[in-house]
Amino acid sequence: MAQTLVTRDDVEAARVVLDGVVRRTPVEPSRVLAGSAGGPVRLKCENLQRTGSFKIRGAYRRIQRLDDDERARGVVAASAGNHAQGVALAAGLLGTHATVFMPAGAPLPKLAATRGYGADVRLVDTFDATLGAAAEFAERTGAVLIHPFDHPDVVAGQGTVGLEILEQVPDVATVVVCTGGGGLVAGIAAATAGAGVRVVGVQAEAFAAWPPSLAAGAPVTVSGATIADGIAVPRPGDLTFAQVSAQVDEIVTVSEEALSRAVLQSLERGKLLVEPAGAAAVAAVAEYPGRWPSPVVAVLSGGNVDPLTLDEIVRRGMAAAGRYATLRVRLPDRPGYLADLLAHLGRLGGNVVDVEHRRLAASPDLGPLTLGSVEVALTLEARGHDHRTAMVEALREAGYAVAEGAA
Repeated sequence: MAQTLVTRDDVEAARVVLDGVVRRTPVEPSRVLAGSAGGPVRLKCENLQRTGSFKIRGAYRRIQRLDDDERARGVVAASAGNHAQGVALAAGLLGTHATVFMPAGAPLPKLAATRGYGADVRLVDTFDATLGAAAEFAERTGAVLIHPFDHPDVVAGQGTVGLEILEQVPDVATVVVCTGGGGLVAGIAAATAGAGVRVVGVQAEAFAAWPPSLAAGAPVTVSGATIADGIAVPRPGDLTFAQVSAQVDEIVTVSEEALSRAVLQSLERGKLLVEPAGAAAVAAVAEYPGRWPSPVVAVLSGGNVDPLTLDEIVRRGMAAAGRYATLRVRLPDRPGYLADLLAHLGRLGGNVVDVEHRRLAASPDLGPLTLGSVEVALTLEARGHDHRTAMVEALREAGYAVAEGAA
């Protein structure tokens, strides 16, 4: 059955309802990304939205349109975190009760925030099981299922981001948007239809359902694993697939390393806390230099990230940018040799973060440990790929046996 697409009028109607409920998030210039794009790049900071992501927009619009009887029965949702918070807050504002099914591995800050907004959180084993559990709950109790993306009211609510972009950056040529189930990119495409704006969706290449779905001409299901849990959706929605197929110009993918670098860049250069899914558009602009006409607006879609996870992501981002190096060096197992190695690295400008002596386990790259030798595993900070390479070459020239990477 043909899907009725969301129109700009639908998005305009949603904006009237959302006035005073959601924040008109700022648009910030990015000089770093402008160098990659070959023209102005601005960041639409939905990571600064209420609940930390754009999801409150669609959730509120969907629940606001329920009748009194439906609201009395309550609402139910399935989410890894951001949609959960949006539904929880929207339900509280609109006077209905929310039950949210979340995966047991959901980040703790997202769990705590969802409960803090008043929702009854129920944990299931995996994300894939959450939607089925929510649907069963809706069938059993009469609660209204608030789908995270595949409903016209949700798409219209998310599309209000696009209306704000048109007003804040009147000459925008390209909008780059993270894409999971497709609610945000579909809504922005509906909002900007006819405005001459190119809309580009971005997925994590390790968990990307859109490219094979578009190639097949229908939604297909995929699996995978990615640090961008907010866009790790196994199948596009039927409505969002129709909307994206008709109105979105392109879907691209980015690597896990690119996502990590984007989180780090947003934090260091933009002073913006963004989760990996929320930084996907930044990753794409950096990874596809000059691909799209500017001015480009990259949507930062969410900023809800566990501090422990953030630490790991930042380290991965630094490694991907060549600012962390893991070296394994073979030395004689005698006093003074380790001190000489560390002094040599210091003269080369490397800052040693961690040192581990290995007298038994040897890395294959350097061969078996001989009697009287030791392997030293070093983690050090570098200034980038060129500096890291220069340090390794200098150590080898000095006679050290060196291998790069984890053992």
